[in-house]
Amino acid sequence: MEPADPLRRTGVPVWDPAQYRSHAGHRLRPLHDLLARVPPLPSPRPRIADLGCGPGEPTALLAEHWPAARITGYDLSEAMLAEARAHAGPTSGGGAVDFARADLAAWHPGEPHDLIVSNAALHWCPGHITRFPDWIAALRPTGVMAFQVPGNFAAPGHTLLTDLCTSPRWRDRLGAGTRRTPVGEPAEYAETLAALGCETDVWETTYVHVLTGRDPVLEWMKGTALRPVLTALDPDAAAREAFLTEYRDLLREAYPPGPHGTLFPFRRIFAVAVRCT
Repeated sequence: MEPADPLRRTGVPVWDPAQYRSHAGHRLRPLHDLLARVPPLPSPRPRIADLGCGPGEPTALLAEHWPAARITGYDLSEAMLAEARAHAGPTSGGGAVDFARADLAAWHPGEPHDLIVSNAALHWCPGHITRFPDWIAALRPTGVMAFQVPGNFAAPGHTLLTDLCTSPRWRDRLGAGTRRTPVGEPAEYAETLAALGCETDVWETTYVHVLTGRDPVLEWMKGTALRPVLTALDPDAAAREAFLTEYRDLLREAYPPGPHGTLFPFRRIFAVAVRCT
């Protein structure tokens, strides 16, 4: 697994839950597709971890699927956790939801789990594939690890962002170097999980989102990939606006609006691993 790209040099990003939710339906759809492939869990009252829970909606969806489960959502962002805690408490089937702060690079399951799930978060954890042995070992027999990560780092939205960050005007503030892809390819995930004693189901899907509104791809990126950049430029408002203007103009050319909205292809990689031993 290669380290993350130069944008990660800006440190821990400051997240904006409201901005992230601006495309909530599109962001949750892959989780629905992931959970549809999760087989029955080994325990009637399963223990579930949600790694990178964000503002809590993914964790709430897990509680709908497994209302008797005890579910903990983990995130490093206090802003996200503050929003997520609105979903904490008992569930309709006698289970419970709570939230805790954790860095996924160091998170260790403190007890056996039936399901460890992550929705669009592991790419923020450099070298996350090295954490798989620890996480798989914490699963009960026939327990499941399921995750999806973006696989679109070669798409214009990302390549243009990296090119801009490494341009002469911005490289001193935002980092310079060769772009690295912070996720593996499907075959790498399948081989790694199979070697850990799992039955694997790995696939990829490209969603073609139809976005509406003014500069919708910029608004999407402001909720995720732009967070490290915006964090690094804060509180220099003039620099922030100058960067966003340059990036906006590049995105307008790469993703022109059409008669029915702006088409935004988005490749995602999915994996469901069932522990066999």
